[in-house]
Amino acid sequence: MHNDSPISESEAQTKAASRTFGESIEEGAPFPLGATWDGKGVNFALFSANATKVELCLFDDEGHTELERIELPEYTDEVFHVYVPGLRPGAVYGYRVHGPYDPGNGHRFNPNKLLLDPYAKAHIGELKWAPEIFGYTLDSPEGDLSFDERDSAPFVPKCKVVDSTFSWSHPERSALGWDSVVFYEAHVRGFTKKHPQVPERLRGTFAGMGEPVIVDYVKSLGVTTVELMPIHTFVNDSYLLDKGLTNYWGYNTIGFFAADPRYFSGEIEQLAEFKHMVDRYHEAGLEVILDVVYNHTAEGNERGPTLSFKGIDNASYYRLLPDQRRFYINDTGTGNTLNLSHPRVLQMVTDSLRYWVTEMKVDGFRFDLATILGREPHGFDEGGGFLDSCRQDPVLSSVRLIAEPWDCGPGGYQVGGFPPGWAEWNDTFRDTVRSYWKGDEGKVPELAKRITASGDKFNRRGRRPWASVNFVAAHDGFTLNDIVSYNDKHNDANGEDNKDGHSDNRSWNMGAEGPTDDARIEEDRERQKRNMLATLLLSQGTPMILAGDEFGRTQNGNNNAYCQDNEISWVNWEQIDDRGRTLTEFVRMLTTLRRRLPVLRRARFLTGEYNEALGVTDARWLSPAGEDLSQQQWDDASMRCFGLVVDGRAQASGIRKPASDATLLLIFNAHHDVVNFTLPAIADVDHWTCLLDTNVPIRGELPAFKSRDTYQVTGRSLLVFALEATSHETQQIFDTLECDLTES
Repeated sequence: MHNDSPISESEAQTKAASRTFGESIEEGAPFPLGATWDGKGVNFALFSANATKVELCLFDDEGHTELERIELPEYTDEVFHVYVPGLRPGAVYGYRVHGPYDPGNGHRFNPNKLLLDPYAKAHIGELKWAPEIFGYTLDSPEGDLSFDERDSAPFVPKCKVVDSTFSWSHPERSALGWDSVVFYEAHVRGFTKKHPQVPERLRGTFAGMGEPVIVDYVKSLGVTTVELMPIHTFVNDSYLLDKGLTNYWGYNTIGFFAADPRYFSGEIEQLAEFKHMVDRYHEAGLEVILDVVYNHTAEGNERGPTLSFKGIDNASYYRLLPDQRRFYINDTGTGNTLNLSHPRVLQMVTDSLRYWVTEMKVDGFRFDLATILGREPHGFDEGGGFLDSCRQDPVLSSVRLIAEPWDCGPGGYQVGGFPPGWAEWNDTFRDTVRSYWKGDEGKVPELAKRITASGDKFNRRGRRPWASVNFVAAHDGFTLNDIVSYNDKHNDANGEDNKDGHSDNRSWNMGAEGPTDDARIEEDRERQKRNMLATLLLSQGTPMILAGDEFGRTQNGNNNAYCQDNEISWVNWEQIDDRGRTLTEFVRMLTTLRRRLPVLRRARFLTGEYNEALGVTDARWLSPAGEDLSQQQWDDASMRCFGLVVDGRAQASGIRKPASDATLLLIFNAHHDVVNFTLPAIADVDHWTCLLDTNVPIRGELPAFKSRDTYQVTGRSLLVFALEATSHETQQIFDTLECDLTES
């Protein structure tokens, strides 16, 4: 036992009593992996293909003092295991794993380093950066080939045995169809940290996120699904701490089964607090999905610390250079890449996902750098082991699976390349929408593809429009407000001389960099926000809103606030002004339109082809004259105003019959000046109703027009017109919608 510090009399008594655990151990079972309490004791099971011995270390309740070591007596199918009778939930533990220290062959075993259980359901304590946490001696001339004999236990977090018992009120998952989903991306800490109606002791926690005032607000927006940024236990990078910063976003995971201790209020048991939050969202009819990071871990490359996987079985858990196994393949840009080609690593990831679905009741996942997960030794493969596992798994195939379809490796950009059953973040939508509304030339043909769910990328293998997750802003990059307020990034607070973050933001400050008192600029900015939000929420595909964009949250031009756990990143609820409240109401109007008008979220891709049997074209592209765009007009790089008619009579499913949805005309005008647009004649119906004009965000009535009337479309604005109802069913939809819009 490597602990020379004195202990108190009470701790000595506890220590003496704990020795009975080692005297009564049993062989246990190799499954399930992790620490499992059965009401009488705890079974411990740890995979390692190359270790020679594993020791279980038990600690006091605070994780400060090691009380006992128990060697795992059995080894079955590359799993070490033991059963400890009498041990209960709350027990604090870690592992010491013996084996060869041979970095040249990929082995980095060092029993002096206390290791986290990859399957731990809860953690205690936080990482303290010190030389002791490294498997090698930092100042040795041999570098990572040296071997460090110091004990890391005082400096690393530990694992806790849990009791998973919980009484759910709403354990069932939502039956919401993909066509109705609207994502809302939020950060657990930042979303509630400054909310005046959340009790101060709960701000920044799961309990705060589950407060009724928060749940009610999210539901009021008309979104359906909250996407929480990473909540798995993560590590603060030492270089950030040295600068007084922190890893705020959390994309640096060290435990895939445990929520980070920083997000718990401490008022109730950890697992129960998270489950209670999910239960409240389900009660409100909302979904909860998690942003997960299975592409790498916080252990870094050969120079990184030894915290878990590296010391348990480095050669199995990580992708290593085939001819230089001392070094790591770095397709993630973070130092290492998890090896999902190994069956036990693949099992760990899928076990983790199933745990969050079956035990914690989440509704799906957004996968960070998901191309990594589809990589095999030969490169990205949409039939790779992980992607195939998800597709055939009865649990995982039934939840929402969303890929961030790129990484830093060769062939890493894979938008549209994932298999059926997956949705994907579509950055081409983001870039095109920003460029179009900024006024860039030649963007109309590209925008036409993006607002119709990017069929050029996703319309294959029976995939549906919902596979395109459309967004204008996300956690990574400018907020919506900053897209229209800054030409350049302003990341000086990050301490990297403004060299970090993307420089290609496709933003436009509209005449002044940052905040301004110029009323004209402010008015133009507000309309541009409405234009982008309307484009997002009225396009085919699945929209995602960044939390706070609905009222104009700013990060003061910082487009890479990953290290800012402060007012730069936190949602500032108390600074919402009249403009912000008006914008929020506008977003509610947009989500109402999307919900009430199924034609805005068709399950079939719009192609613009004429259906001879039905006598209908599902989508028509119009010039300001109200006529179909000619090829010459499509090729005109200076064209910035066009219309899209989505015909509600077009075939909506595989059944060859006309639908009875409303027919809509969407007009997009990125020109700086007024454009006179002639309303077209469609199906011998003579009347159009203006449902939306971003130049008049909130109106008390919905004006009506006749076909061939000319509407003066304000410079840089978006409009939506609905054709007079042509059936009883459509009339009912329209009447309800009109009531909703005028009330809002």
